[in-house]
Amino acid sequence: MRIAFLVAPEGVEQVELTEPWQAAVGAGHEPVLVSTRPGKIQAFDHLDKADTFPVQEVVGDTTADAFGGLVLPGGVANPDFLRTDEAAVAFVRDFFQQGRPVAAICHAPWVLVEADVVRGRELTSWPSLRTDLRNAGATWVDEQVKVCDHGPGKLVTSRKPDDLRAFCETYLDVFATEPKAA
Repeated sequence: MRIAFLVAPEGVEQVELTEPWQAAVGAGHEPVLVSTRPGKIQAFDHLDKADTFPVQEVVGDTTADAFGGLVLPGGVANPDFLRTDEAAVAFVRDFFQQGRPVAAICHAPWVLVEADVVRGRELTSWPSLRTDLRNAGATWVDEQVKVCDHGPGKLVTSRKPDDLRAFCETYLDVFATEPKAA
């Protein structure tokens, strides 16, 4: 399965990109780095610059149809940049409209709020997003990983880097069982 990893040109928390990416590769999937601009993205280790990674596809030049699922890594700045980019928000919304599975960790649900796809759903995130998610119509829970099937496509969410093992195992299990993720 081709899995889109959507990130902004800078600000993604590196471990929240690399661990789910390696999990996808290890499970035989094809992860694809999608961003809002061509070139490279700058990852971060909290507030410090980390590695750069080459962009494989630009969000305005591809569609959800090209992928079986979507992973949204966190970092504070990454989803904040993405939620101000109309093409990125539309790309995310399209996965939900098509019923394709989505996985988001840490601050990434900010993009889901902007795409207006959390209403009626139950999810988790970094604790500071709790009020934003509730105001957008979601039910926020403080759990290591949460799978929600209240809506088209399943949504897998986790709170923070410490949850990555459970996040990776769960998103891969969910993506494998979703009919649209083939």
